[in-house]
Parts: sequence; structure tokens; C-alpha cells
Amino acid sequence: MVEGWLFLCIEGNMLQGKKIVLGITGSIAAYKSCLIIRQLIKKGAEVQVVITPAGKEFITPITLSALTSKPVISEFFSQRDGTWHSHVDLGLWADAMLIAPATASTIGKMAHGVADNMLITTYLSMKAPVFIAPAMDLDMYAHPSTQQNLQTLQSYGNHIIEPGTGFLASKLEGKGRMEEPENIVACLESFFSQHESMKGKKVLITAGPTYEKIDPVRFIGNYSSGKMGFALANECANRGAEVELVCGPVSTSMQVKHPLIHRVDVESAKEMYEACMSLYPSMDSAILCAAVADYAPETVAEQKVKRTGDDLVIRLKPNPDIAASLGQIKRDGQTLVGFALETNDEETNAQAKLKKKNFDFIVLNSLKDEGAGFRTDTNKITILTADGKQEYPLKMKAEVAKDIVDALERMSVK
Repeated sequence: MVEGWLFLCIEGNMLQGKKIVLGITGSIAAYKSCLIIRQLIKKGAEVQVVITPAGKEFITPITLSALTSKPVISEFFSQRDGTWHSHVDLGLWADAMLIAPATASTIGKMAHGVADNMLITTYLSMKAPVFIAPAMDLDMYAHPSTQQNLQTLQSYGNHIIEPGTGFLASKLEGKGRMEEPENIVACLESFFSQHESMKGKKVLITAGPTYEKIDPVRFIGNYSSGKMGFALANECANRGAEVELVCGPVSTSMQVKHPLIHRVDVESAKEMYEACMSLYPSMDSAILCAAVADYAPETVAEQKVKRTGDDLVIRLKPNPDIAASLGQIKRDGQTLVGFALETNDEETNAQAKLKKKNFDFIVLNSLKDEGAGFRTDTNKITILTADGKQEYPLKMKAEVAKDIVDALERMSVK
């Protein structure tokens, strides 16, 4: 075991009956895939190998097939008679996809959707969590392009198994060589031990901005990308919760893949308010991550407002307060979590909001912190409760989501 390896105390066999797609790419570390397969099968998992053409240069499909008792998938078509392998079916079949080893080339293709082999098309169709174990020399791993690709994959909700340390990465600081097979398998076990922790729970999450129309082509909005809310939705779903994701207008690249996430698209604060008020009574928890406009134009012009040279005055009216309204109807046993993005007097303002809105805890971040706030893949937060606070360092938003959901679970069992 690698020194410093951390994992959860796992009761029972969390991999028993799990269906794992193992992706193998063209790295010298491909021989270690045999050890991964043996451990997964020993723990009761069913393994289907998908290998790239380059991967077959390092290990033969015959060896892999003998270990898994399944034909190895490499090409789109298995025969010349038109029989083909369905990457969509594999994406629906699996409980998890593990790509080990993952070369710099494959990581780049995954990050940018270059679907030129069966492994990448399977990844792009995957509905289950994806784990990636990079394998390359240190210089390649440290190169900015590789680091950017890994960060992109993390922002999509994938799990990077930090090479040389055995940790599920929050900061990509490890060595280039692939993590040892027993540590990779332990990562999967740890994940599935968490996977059931919120099973049967229902969570409402809001994400993104709201747009308040001025006329048919203009609106009042903000810079929220929705990345934090989507990361929270993925984390709750990965732990087994059913998630209602009420989402403001975000980029079309922001897509929901997890089958436990139901996405409700809205545009205005009023629409988000109506959706949340309808859904919250049947929820166990709500995390209000959206950046909701406090005000909207009092009137909306039916035609595009033309420039006249004179001053344009837009009279604003207050939008319904989603957080306060949910706080008023919160029943015993329900948990309500808020967000506060501040630019000054951060903790004072957040503590006031915590009490006023009847939150169980509030997640504070500041635009003064570099790498935090809107349009970033990272965030730096402080979680405040009525009893105190806990500060966290700058992390990828997928890792920040874990900290927030951990706090939610602790709060829910009190």
C-alpha cells in the first residue's frame, strides 16, 4: 500500500454484484489491469473490458478475456456482417467505469469529446460514475495541457485517482505513474460505501442564474455558471439521493447524466420560486445554490426598447424571496442550506442571512478570494452554523460539493 493511503472503514463487500466497465489504454501500466480485474472479481464484481487499439499492443485481449470470462471489446464492429458493440448499452449496464491506465492522449480525448474509439464513445455514453487513473511520465502529467484536461474532467463530475498517492484527487499534485491496483480498487469500495449513505432521501437543489426580462431581447442577470449547483446534484445522486435540480439558464454544455437527477429548467426568479415551493414539501433537504435576482423590471416591454439618446429609467420590483419562503414552511426533520456570496463584511452578512432565512447552515464564499465565485472550476468556502464555522481551502467544485454534502449528512442525523 502507498504510504499515506486513506480510505473509509468499509463494512461488508461494497463491490459485490457491481458491474464495472474497465477501460484500458496504451500504457506500459496496462499489465496492472490484470491485477485490478482479479481483485474486482474476487470481491464479487462483474467486469467488462473495453480496450483501445494501442492498449492491445501492451496486453492481449485473450489474457483479459480469460480473467473476466467475457469477450473483450475493442472495435465498434465485432464481425464483418454488421454486428456491432453498443456503447449506449454499456453505459446503461455499468455501475461504474474505471479507466486504468489512462494515458495523456485518452484523457485529452475524454475532456474534448474526441470519440474516435470504442472506449471514448463508451465514456461519453456512461450514465454511471467514472474513475480515471492517469498513467504517464511525470513531465507529461505536470504539463499544463494535461492538468487542464484533468481539471475539465473533474468539473464534469469524474473522479481522478491521484497517481502516486492513492487519494481521490482534490488537487492534482501526484506523480505520473498509475496508482497501485489495490489502492484503485479501494477507491471504488470507498465510493460505493458512500453511495448508499443518502439512499431514499430526496434533495432539492437550485443552480445557475435567473434572467429577468426587460424586453424580448434584454434581461437583468448575473455571472453564475451553475457549476457549483451541478456538482452538488452529482454528489447527492452519487450517494443515492433522488435529486430535483431546479436550474436557471446555463450553458448548453451543462448536462445532467445521472439517472437519479431530475432537471427542471426555469428562467426567472418567479419561475424558480414556483418550482421550489411546489417541490420542497416532499423533500428531505434543499440546497439553495442558485444566484437569484432580488429584483425584476416592474414592466416588460412587448417590443425591443429603442435607443433614443435620453436616459432610460427601469423601475424594479422585488422578486419573491425563495429562501425565506422555504424557511417559513420548513417542517421538523427537513434541512435547509443556503449560500452567501459576499464582497464585504462576509461573516457578519452571512450570519444575519443564516438566522433570517431559517437555514440550518450557510455556505459562504467571497469574491475577494482568488479562484472562488462565478465562472470558475474551483471554490473556497466557509460553512457557518449557529454554533460556529469551518473553513475549507481552495478546491475543485466537485470536491467542495463533497464537503457541503458531508455537512448536510451530519446535520441531518442530529
